[in-house]
Amino acid sequence: MSFINYAAREINVKIVFYGPGLCGKTTNLQYIFEKSSPHQKGKLISLATETDRTLFFDFLPLDLGSVRGFKTRFHLYTVPGQVFYDASRKLILKGVDGVVFVADSQEARMDANEESMHNLGENLRENGFELKNIPYVLQFNKRDLPSAVGVDDMYRLLNFKGEPTFEAVATQGMGVFETLKAVAKQVLYELRRR
Repeated sequence: MSFINYAAREINVKIVFYGPGLCGKTTNLQYIFEKSSPHQKGKLISLATETDRTLFFDFLPLDLGSVRGFKTRFHLYTVPGQVFYDASRKLILKGVDGVVFVADSQEARMDANEESMHNLGENLRENGFELKNIPYVLQFNKRDLPSAVGVDDMYRLLNFKGEPTFEAVATQGMGVFETLKAVAKQVLYELRRR
């Protein structure tokens, strides 16, 4: 649920990057942070655990326009990839406005993708959301690896509702901003409808 800061004339929205461990959620956020203009972004905060970490930063993309005269500030989060940190995943999804599911394209990670997708649906429901009703984008990351599953096979396995789907190599920035813009566009559309 977006938060309106009337004093700053900003609408704050929350986008969460979700997916299995080591799929590229952190790499996506780091790339967006590195390529965003210094005057448009806040600090990159990392909350590390023994085996995983959660990243957060906010930024104000000037090229996405405004909603009823308010600028839109995006707060981007990653969830821990390990199922062990499910309580953290649920907490991070609280008040979410849009979700990017980052799938690992490696054949050996297909079960982990499916498990994480199922977990996303459960955790959204526990927070009062349904995946079919929330702005949502699917990213097939690590497309450069020789063990990458074919895009059509991944689409059949993971596509939920005909959502926008992007191929990516987050370490090189390929598909990263396209994915972000697609989910941001959906979020802004929903805000304008209210």
